[in-house]
Amino acid sequence: MPIEIEHKFLLKNDDWQKNISKSIRYKQGYLVSDNKKSVRIRISDNKAWLNIKSATIGTYRQEYEYEIPFKEGIEILDTLCEKPIIEKTRHFVTYKQQLWEIDVFEGANLGLIVAEIELTKIGEKFHKPIWAGAEVTDDLRYYNNSLCNNPFKNWDPANKKK
Repeated sequence: MPIEIEHKFLLKNDDWQKNISKSIRYKQGYLVSDNKKSVRIRISDNKAWLNIKSATIGTYRQEYEYEIPFKEGIEILDTLCEKPIIEKTRHFVTYKQQLWEIDVFEGANLGLIVAEIELTKIGEKFHKPIWAGAEVTDDLRYYNNSLCNNPFKNWDPANKKK
């Protein structure tokens, strides 16, 4: 069974920007998102994917991903997905030989920046960069499917972690 093992962090500063190796802009929308699973469509450039994840909150969960025809991905995103659509630019940064993905959100989630590291096995060690701040892996609000239902722009400023 395919699983995703990741940790999510807020950012302390912009020092990560000087080590960006590449960036990709994504749009994604959710067909289903409940307490058991999420089903989403993601597009970038000229590719589209169907992604199915268990809704387990924490460092690991089931994940299945399949490439689909780009035109169909756009149609599904435009006509069947819940709004708002998640828009973000993902920046890839290597720190101590491990790949970090920094998502800079746009649209309804403008102002939110989250760093993630995906690991290959449960319990794998990683080095937390000095630019990585508070861990939010267990905070449901920072998951993309939650950001669709409760965008960052609607959060009470007193409840936004720094």
